[in-house]
Amino acid sequence: MREIFAGLPWWVKWIAVPVIALVVFGGLIASVVGFLVGLLFKVLVFVALVGGLIYVVRKFTTRSSSRSDW
Repeated sequence: MREIFAGLPWWVKWIAVPVIALVVFGGLIASVVGFLVGLLFKVLVFVALVGGLIYVVRKFTTRSSSRSDW
């Protein structure tokens, strides 16, 4: 493989081959990146919702325990 690329100009190795790879595998790459971004977004939403739930539960439990002291 190195012998094949050794005789080619630099622009074939560094421009043409990556462009061909992007054209051939572009849909697959876009699908994987889209899946990872969607998964990261869902994880962040999950963390935010769980954090909000913990905040609300702690706020109400401290408020109800302070009312029993009256």
